[in-house]
Amino acid sequence: MQLNEQPVSQRAMNLAHFVEQAAMRHANSLAFAWGDEKWNWAQQNARINAMAYALVHEYGVKKGDRILVQSSNCNQMFESMFACFRVGAIWVPANFRGSPDDLEWMATSSGAIGLICHADFPQYAETLNSKLKFIIAIGAADFGQDYDEIVQQNNGKITPLVAVDYHDPCWFFYTSGSTGKPKAVVLTHGHMAFVVTNHLADLMPYTTEQDVSLVVAPLSHGAGVHALVQVARGAASILPKETRFDPAEIWHLVEKYQVTNMFTVPTILKILIEHPAVDQVDHSSLRYVIYAGAPMYQVDQNNALDKIGSVLVQYFGLGEVTGNITVLPPHLHQNSNHEHERAGTCGFARTGMQVQIQNKQGDHLPIGETGEICVIGPAVFKGYWNNPEANEKSFRNGWFRTGDVGHMDEKGFFYITGRESDMYISGGSNIYPREIEEKILQHDDINEVAVIGIPDAKWGEVGVAICVAREGAEVDTINVATFLKPKIASYKMPKQFHFWAELPKSGYGKITKKLVKQMYFDKNEPKGGDQ
Repeated sequence: MQLNEQPVSQRAMNLAHFVEQAAMRHANSLAFAWGDEKWNWAQQNARINAMAYALVHEYGVKKGDRILVQSSNCNQMFESMFACFRVGAIWVPANFRGSPDDLEWMATSSGAIGLICHADFPQYAETLNSKLKFIIAIGAADFGQDYDEIVQQNNGKITPLVAVDYHDPCWFFYTSGSTGKPKAVVLTHGHMAFVVTNHLADLMPYTTEQDVSLVVAPLSHGAGVHALVQVARGAASILPKETRFDPAEIWHLVEKYQVTNMFTVPTILKILIEHPAVDQVDHSSLRYVIYAGAPMYQVDQNNALDKIGSVLVQYFGLGEVTGNITVLPPHLHQNSNHEHERAGTCGFARTGMQVQIQNKQGDHLPIGETGEICVIGPAVFKGYWNNPEANEKSFRNGWFRTGDVGHMDEKGFFYITGRESDMYISGGSNIYPREIEEKILQHDDINEVAVIGIPDAKWGEVGVAICVAREGAEVDTINVATFLKPKIASYKMPKQFHFWAELPKSGYGKITKKLVKQMYFDKNEPKGGDQ
């Protein structure tokens, strides 16, 4: 074959084969637990096969068809991922905390033909009833055929794994929609096989069938990717019974199942570390506590290291790169009361990925200079589904533009300054809120903070700091401006400081500046506790 010829085949492994492999090698080992219910790998594989058979032979699902999923975490949602993969369909999970209108948008934009919907969301099914070919209900519902009945009726039936190529889509990973309507990030079978391998290399080395993972976030997004990695190694996944986040339950499950790894976001990890239960259970089994989705403030990292030891793993990444941009492994998390060598870093480039700091023209910036974080490599997604305008905007010279701003040091460690969209311009100076937030959080009585820019007639924009006090703190005695004055340049000093009972968060537990700004303007001028 000549070097310039196209390869004869781009066949890839169908990701559902991971379950088959686990069932062959570890048939009687624990695969999944949810509350009091448990399934071994043989049972899990049989249930997935049964649903896959029904999708093809009862509902006419073909390769490339899109299947929506509206559900909180449960075993059926987990199984539906692999049932879709098995038949070559595309899994389209929604943020279950979204509205019926959000799901309708996803149905229209993805071109979905069917819906798997939890019984807790009847209005969602009703909204789409006339627009889809079928609806399957998880649990007792007045709509659709019951998921478990379908599985029972087709028990023992098998549909062969559908042949897939490297670039065949398997998952539409919808973005959060922080800058408009959510977009469908197209993830493929071949691309996700690399992501799984990369996660095992960089986030959870030496993971085997002896490991146990705890699901602490919605399976529709990052936790679903994390769960896929566990299946690839035959490791069990444990699902909290309660939909409502309960830190005490999480720590109880860590002890009960001797959990070795879990994935979460910084705000949730902060809550877990500050909950009394962390001191009441044995969590010594933990080897990797992985957090992503947003930077974790240094003070919170220090608290976590004090409580659970050197097990923290940070990774930086977006859905478009499936989390594969940088990693900061446990041995590089340093706990110190003084500034250590690389305080604030999000780590170095992931295996097989190239990360670069670029200016607005796409030029590679020198070490230490601030610009946009851009990335190339096998973890970068195929593109947005049916959205050429977004694709054009997000790629430049083959590089994916993350929209995050930062810099790199002389040893290849990256530092996130903030989102480009979070930056505001005050008196002609670019101001990135993260630096100010890090300083404010050094105050012993401040628990959370978000700094936003608002319009100002004189300066163009000025900073506003929205703070949440620690429990028991006297808000009237906290003077944030005085505390902050010696720590930052005067032009970066926020012009207003407000105390709220809590900060608004996304469905994935992240503080988003869009929601904070919206609430700020809704409140106009917050009452009580303002400085």
